[in-house]
Amino acid sequence: MHVTRIRFRSYAAAAGVLLSVASMDALAQSDNQAWVTDELSTYVRSGPTDGYRIIGTLNAGEQVEVLETSGNYTRVRNSDGNTVWVLSEELQQTPSAVEQLPALEAQVEELTAELEGINDAWEQRVASMTETLEVRQRRIEELEARNQELDSQAEASRQQVRGLQARLETQEEDLLMRYFMYGGGVAGAGLLVGLIVPHLPRRRKKRDRWF
Repeated sequence: MHVTRIRFRSYAAAAGVLLSVASMDALAQSDNQAWVTDELSTYVRSGPTDGYRIIGTLNAGEQVEVLETSGNYTRVRNSDGNTVWVLSEELQQTPSAVEQLPALEAQVEELTAELEGINDAWEQRVASMTETLEVRQRRIEELEARNQELDSQAEASRQQVRGLQARLETQEEDLLMRYFMYGGGVAGAGLLVGLIVPHLPRRRKKRDRWF
């Protein structure tokens, strides 16, 4: 997750820069405020043309108050209260990078902390989801093992039923064979009796005498 955090920090920095660019106009205090460009220094003159002598410099990024404009020059007052003329093109209506940097750094830190919090929450959520999936996977494996066990028991029961059916069929065949044998024996005995009885000597009946 270290790589992810680095990416989040990069995103935070980029987001901070974008936010700063979007809020540059809001940072300006009023229409008569300006900032010296981010050059090393800016020469100032005593009047509004190049013919006036240079009387000093303004620091890069320094905030000044705009008093008036004449031609290519603008008369400004610096923080020390000095009034000088400076080329208008060397002024800008948005705070310089020097003044924006602390705000940008604060925004970057704030966004970085927020994104790290989001990252931690996401990691916890992923861990919870992973744990849930592992529990479900174990449950599935247990059910599959139980299903295989039940299948084995069912197959054993089916084999036992087939064996009992085979024995039952065999017993039925034996019973039929016995019936046939008993029937044949009875029929043979009857036939034998039928053959023997006619040849047995018969007793003569005594006639009744009448006196």
